[in-house]
This record gives sequence, structure tokens and C-alpha cells, in this order.
Amino acid sequence: MRKNHRNGGFVVCINNEGHEVSLELRKIYQAVPDAGAARHRLLRVLDESGEDYLYPQDFFLPIELPKAIERALLAMA
Repeated sequence: MRKNHRNGGFVVCINNEGHEVSLELRKIYQAVPDAGAARHRLLRVLDESGEDYLYPQDFFLPIELPKAIERALLAMA
């Protein structure tokens, strides 16, 4: 499993097949640590409303953001 998936962090959506209404390609999402979901190769992400949902891990890639951007995004949550 990728580091960002275990510790939360941020991911970018690279696939939304079957979830076109709820996931936007190339959009940055905040990942939420969920060991149970990870065992099933799922990733819990927050949407813009603050609700979290499970999607296949393969739909996302972890990204490293500059600390200032990360702080700004977390402050908006």
C-alpha cells in the first residue's frame, strides 16, 4: 500500500469509471486512513461536502504537496 493511503494525505483521481457523477478526473482529494478498507484495496476519500466515501485504490495516485498548499487545503476542510 502507498504511504499516503495509510497516513491520509492527498491523492489525485486518475480513473472514475462507474463513478463519473461523484469523482472528477484530475481532482485532488484528501485521503482518510482506513486500514479495513485498505485490506480490500479501497481508499476512503473526502468530497467537497466533507463526507467520506470508499473507492478502488487504483482510481487514485498519491501526491506530495508543498506544505503551504497542504495547510491551506486542510484549513478549508
